[in-house]
Amino acid sequence: MTGNASKEAHLPFDALSDRWKSLRARRPIHYDERQGAWQAVDYRSVSAILADPATYSSDFSSVGPTQEDFEVFRKGNFVGMDPPEHRELRTLVSQAFTPRVVNGLGPRIETVCGRLLDDVADRDRFDLVDSLAYPLPIIVIAELLGIPASDHTLFQEWAATLFGGDELGEAPGMDDLERALNAIAPTVREMNGYVLDHIRRCRERPGDDLTSKLLAAEVDGVRLEDQEIVGFVALLLVAGHITTTALLGNAVVTFDRHPGTLSALRADPDLLPDAVEEVLRWLPPFAELGRRTTRDVVIGEQEIPAGSMVVAHLGAANRDPERFGAPDVFDPARRPNPHLTFGHGIHFCFGAPLARLEARIALRMLLERFSGLGVPAYADVTFQNPAVIVGVRHLPVDVTRR
Repeated sequence: MTGNASKEAHLPFDALSDRWKSLRARRPIHYDERQGAWQAVDYRSVSAILADPATYSSDFSSVGPTQEDFEVFRKGNFVGMDPPEHRELRTLVSQAFTPRVVNGLGPRIETVCGRLLDDVADRDRFDLVDSLAYPLPIIVIAELLGIPASDHTLFQEWAATLFGGDELGEAPGMDDLERALNAIAPTVREMNGYVLDHIRRCRERPGDDLTSKLLAAEVDGVRLEDQEIVGFVALLLVAGHITTTALLGNAVVTFDRHPGTLSALRADPDLLPDAVEEVLRWLPPFAELGRRTTRDVVIGEQEIPAGSMVVAHLGAANRDPERFGAPDVFDPARRPNPHLTFGHGIHFCFGAPLARLEARIALRMLLERFSGLGVPAYADVTFQNPAVIVGVRHLPVDVTRR
């Protein structure tokens, strides 16, 4: 079952590809009046911006709209920090979230994935997001943090609110962002309170979970404060799982729309790591990153004044013909594949190894379980707002068992 009848439909993902191509047709650095921001769209410029946090700041706390609940969350959210605060916090967190910890999760990921697929063993059609792409990473993250995985429906509600973007357009301006901030503030307040209660329980009765390890982490006599841990745990719990959810859905859609890909991967599962990287290049879950200039700067032969908003377009940069051969062709065997989907420099995605591991295991097990896997009708697929995250909310699939 390959859903061939629906392959000609022009989907939101196709509109994204068209937009990235249109952006690349303009100057590598150009100004967008609607967003009030400079747009960086070529690989060289985007890489340079992400590699220079001194010039291109990730901290918008002094210029963006303020909201008390977000200030609590921001204390441990090093995604929005610059050095030296970023380095200090990331160093502390790295003591607990080590490569060894991530690699050791492989067997547990397989067990969880197997159980979730067992739950749909009697069905010929199921929603891939509801049945696998969402619960798998959230269960793994919750168990890692020592948080009850039974609360996963609550986490799903939080993620749906924080990343829904229903009140935003495709190119939101500052007024749109302020409205969105106020709309999701109650959810952030609830999330902060839940995580803080969890941290206090771990402080009273520490265990072998990641939260307890964060409480014990120390560098030069400095430990994380509870409010800092709130930000990181909340970031990992919500943002940390949504990337894998999007990656799995994007992979199945992309494989389905490129005939022969699934059969090639079944014939040689060793191709999966490269195929996952190509999906990441092709459809980066977070396709844009915002930065703020701290000084006057010249990039791409364009002068940009201090205090300007700069949008680094990962989606457009990932299809730059100066960096990738045949960039608008999906090639699951592409190598090398130096995409920028997980960022570059000091803000390279902290959860990238875990997202890759979960995606590889889940896709391998899908191929092992099913001799046929396809999207029967794209009219039944619900897409996310790409201004917030590139992915699907619901993805009905038809399957044939071996």
